[in-house]
Amino acid sequence: MYYDKLISKSKNKTKTTWKTIKKEIGNNNCQNNFKPLKINNTTNNPQETANTFHDYFLTVLDTVIGNIKNNNSGLRDNTKTSNYLINNFNSTFPRINWNYATIYEIDKIIKFLKAKYSYWWDKIAIKILKLSTPSIISPLSYICNKSLSSGVFPERLKYTIIVPVYEKEDKLHTTNYRPVSLLTSFPKIFEKLIYSRSYKHIHTNNILVKEQYVFRINSSTEVTCNEINEILKAMNNGLCVQ
Repeated sequence: MYYDKLISKSKNKTKTTWKTIKKEIGNNNCQNNFKPLKINNTTNNPQETANTFHDYFLTVLDTVIGNIKNNNSGLRDNTKTSNYLINNFNSTFPRINWNYATIYEIDKIIKFLKAKYSYWWDKIAIKILKLSTPSIISPLSYICNKSLSSGVFPERLKYTIIVPVYEKEDKLHTTNYRPVSLLTSFPKIFEKLIYSRSYKHIHTNNILVKEQYVFRINSSTEVTCNEINEILKAMNNGLCVQ
């Protein structure tokens, strides 16, 4: 009854539900308190630990890229994934239109960002960004539109802090961690601009099937679970599921 009341009164019910679940299963520990890693000999050196995670995450990336190249090489008369998609799908879609961002749109994005005092390498908290919006909105709009028109993302905004997040099993091995990027304030604005245009293009042209639930408006894991439940009911009743 306590948790039911807590979740029902929460503004973000999904977040509160997961927080409750993690608390009950004892998975509420701070993820930044790393144990010494196994690097030849076990070490407590923070710099060596950071370098080990850095090298491991880069290795994973190289492996993924290598697998993509190997898969593409096995496709007939195709050297790139884009060529494979073009040659194997009959439907053709128009090119995406990267409309210029207005001052109103960027201002709206900034207003919807959570007003936090925390900051990363640029030392600019979102709270400061919100307060200074009237003074920087015009040059910020110019930079965003320059990036949209040229297809080039500013190099200085590519910097990010990578935090290893523990997933499972032995905490002494880097293979049991996954990387999470902590973005600074300004890249989040670019991210929202790209997302809104990409989503509009995908939705308008019906590129994705309706069963694609992730990262879509009015869709969630609850919708997915309901869909799976209906499929299981049909299978239990001996019906054909397509």
